[in-house]
Amino acid sequence: MSKELHKLSIAQVSKLLKKKDVSPVELTKICLDRIEEFNPKLNAFIAVYSDEAMKQAKKAEGEIARNKYKGKLHGVPLAIKDNIYFADRVTTMGSKIHKDFVSDFDATTVVKLRESGAIFLGKTNMHEYALGATTDNPHYGTCRNPWHLGKIPGGSSGGSAAAVSAFLAYGALGTDTSGSIRVPAAACGLVGLKATYGRVSKYGCFPEAWSLDHIGPLTRTVEDAAIIFDAISGGDKNDPTCLDLKPTKLAKKIDGDLSKLTIGIEEEFFFHFTDAEIERQVRATIKTLQKMGAKVKTVKIPSLKDAFWALTIIDTSETTSVHQPLMKDRAGDYGTDVRFLIECGYLPSAVDYLQALQLRRIIQKEVSDVFEEIDVLLAPTLPSKTPSVGELTSVINGKSVDTIETCMHNVGPGNLLGLPSISMPCGIVDGIPVGIEIIGAPLQELNVLNLAQALESTNPLGGKIPTAYLT
Repeated sequence: MSKELHKLSIAQVSKLLKKKDVSPVELTKICLDRIEEFNPKLNAFIAVYSDEAMKQAKKAEGEIARNKYKGKLHGVPLAIKDNIYFADRVTTMGSKIHKDFVSDFDATTVVKLRESGAIFLGKTNMHEYALGATTDNPHYGTCRNPWHLGKIPGGSSGGSAAAVSAFLAYGALGTDTSGSIRVPAAACGLVGLKATYGRVSKYGCFPEAWSLDHIGPLTRTVEDAAIIFDAISGGDKNDPTCLDLKPTKLAKKIDGDLSKLTIGIEEEFFFHFTDAEIERQVRATIKTLQKMGAKVKTVKIPSLKDAFWALTIIDTSETTSVHQPLMKDRAGDYGTDVRFLIECGYLPSAVDYLQALQLRRIIQKEVSDVFEEIDVLLAPTLPSKTPSVGELTSVINGKSVDTIETCMHNVGPGNLLGLPSISMPCGIVDGIPVGIEIIGAPLQELNVLNLAQALESTNPLGGKIPTAYLT
C-alpha cells in the first residue's frame, strides 16, 4: 500500500492517519523522497525543509498516538508558495532582491495550518514577485509542467501546482491576483480555489496588488480544496481587508446536488476569445452538467468587455507602488519581464486609476444583477491550449495572442470583482488537462464547490495522471 500512498487525497490519508493505519512520518518521508527524485526535473521547490518536516511529522505522530487528533490536516504534508512568510526562514518571493529575506513571523495562513497540524515540506517556485503567468524564473530556474515538461505549469503559483500534480505534496498554498491559482490549476489538472476577497487573511504575504490579492489552495480534489480553505479562512485583525467572519465549515456541506443550481453562460466575454478545441470540451461539459440536473441560462454582462482594461490599470498601478522603493536602487536585479511590467505601472495617470475603480463598481453592479437570476457563471479557465515554455505568444484559432493576456482574460474578473471562483479539470486536449472556471456570487463558495464536486464525479480526466516527469 505504501507504494500508492502518494496518490491518495487529503481526505483519504486523513482517515488513515486518524485510525493510525499510517503515520505522518511515513507520509512525509514518501513526499521528501519524491521531491528528491523528481524536483530536479520539475523545479517545483525553491527550498525543501527536510529536517524540519520530519520533526513536525514525529510531533504529529506522537499527538495522534495520544489521541490528540486535530482534524483532517493533522500530519498531512503540504507545500507553501514562496511569497508567504515563514518565521526564521528565507522567503524569496522568487526574486534576487529578497533572496536573503527572513521574516520574524509566520503569515496568518501558516499559523492556521500549523494549528491544524499540517506539515510543511518547503517553499515552492513562483514567477518573480508573482508578476507573471509562466513560472519561468530567471533566478531560480524554470518550473515544468508534470504532464509535459515542455509546457508551462502556469503562474505565478506554478511550483505549488507542479508539486501537487506530481504527487510531491498532498496540497499547497498559492496566491492569486490575476489568476495565479486558477491558471496553474488548469494547466496541471488540479483544483484551484480563490475564495471571496477578504475570506482569507493576506497578512504575512508579500503583496502584488492589495485590492486584488488572494491566498488559496491547490489540490487534487474538490473536497481537499475545501478542507484547506476551511482551515485558513476567517477574520484576522492584522489584515484590514479581511472580513470579520468565522472560519468556514464547507467540506462537510458539499454534496454535489445540482437540482436547484442555475449556471449562467456569458458568451461575448468568456467564449469569443477561446480556442475551438478548448471550447468544444467546455461546451460538452456544460451539456453533461445539464444532464445531471443543472439549469443553464445565457446572460449578458455588457461592461465585462472593459474588465481587462480596468484590471490591468489597477494591477499595474498598485504593483508599481509596492515596488517603487526597490526600483530606485535595485531595478537591475529584477528579471527583464518583471521589470517591464513594473515600469508599465508608471504609465497610468491618477485619473486612469480612478476611472478603473469606477468601472469596477459598474461591472460589480451588473454582475450582482445577473446573480439574481443564476447561481454561478461558467467559462474556460484558459482560453488557449497550455503554452509552451518560453513562448511569449499563444495561438488561438490560428491567431497569435500575448500569453499573459491569454492567461489573465477569463480569470481576471474574479480578482477585479473579488468573487469566489474555482478551476478544475473538465477533460484533456493534446495530452494536457483543460480547466473550467466556476464563478460564484460573493460569499457563495458552497455553490462553486457543489458544482465542482458534481463535475469531479464524472471523472473528467478519465483516470489519467501526469507521467512526463517520470522518464
